[in-house]
Amino acid sequence: MVIIVYFVVIALAFFLLIVLPQRRRATVHRALVESLGVGDEVVTIGGVFGTIRQVEDDRIQLEVSPGVVLTVARNAIAQAANPATPDPSLDEHPADNGSGDD
Repeated sequence: MVIIVYFVVIALAFFLLIVLPQRRRATVHRALVESLGVGDEVVTIGGVFGTIRQVEDDRIQLEVSPGVVLTVARNAIAQAANPATPDPSLDEHPADNGSGDD
């Protein structure tokens, strides 16, 4: 009886710690891929940044540089690339004033 309880606990932990988070990630990724449109800045799963120029059923025309357009699979888009504005409060070296006095 105790062994059955252990197996149930392990199965429940596996489901809660592995299966549910993976389902959530897949749902979020699916929503992202469906919401893509022309002009969106994205990052592919290979780390290529670009701007969407054309959206087809299963392909996306991605401009990675002026005049350079790649065709990638729609599911190859990993995330939206939001240009991060530097936050001065997160400066790595706040005491560095550039004077060179180290």
